[in-house]
Amino acid sequence: MSMLNDFKAFIAKGNILDLAIAVIMGAAFGAVVKSLTDGIIMPVVGLLTGGIDFKSKVWNLGDLPVRDGKEIEAAIAAKQPLIYYGQFINEIITFLIVAIVMFFLARYAIKLFKGLEAEAEATPPTGEEVLLAEIRDLLKGGK
Repeated sequence: MSMLNDFKAFIAKGNILDLAIAVIMGAAFGAVVKSLTDGIIMPVVGLLTGGIDFKSKVWNLGDLPVRDGKEIEAAIAAKQPLIYYGQFINEIITFLIVAIVMFFLARYAIKLFKGLEAEAEATPPTGEEVLLAEIRDLLKGGK
């Protein structure tokens, strides 16, 4: 019964909800970046590299030829070993896009928090805060 209560207390904390929201938003953001990479960036990269389709770039470790998409599908169906280095290049580009966006987001958040801290320090203390500080100082002096 104690474990159940501990679990309820754990779930009731705001941090777990924040984490769940972050995971869901991260998955949605990943899908958007994947779409951006596959649908917009990689075709431009293919155009700049003379029409190379990175998704069809594989190292063939088997016997069947793999020059195009149909041959790759046939090799997969035949359980032939293939190394998908083109897909790896796509994933690296996706990762770099996510990293750049997260860098700028973190940079903005740090500036925002520093600005909020400066505002908090610039506001004069309330009468209650002054009174509490005086009481604290009197208590420190009395010890």
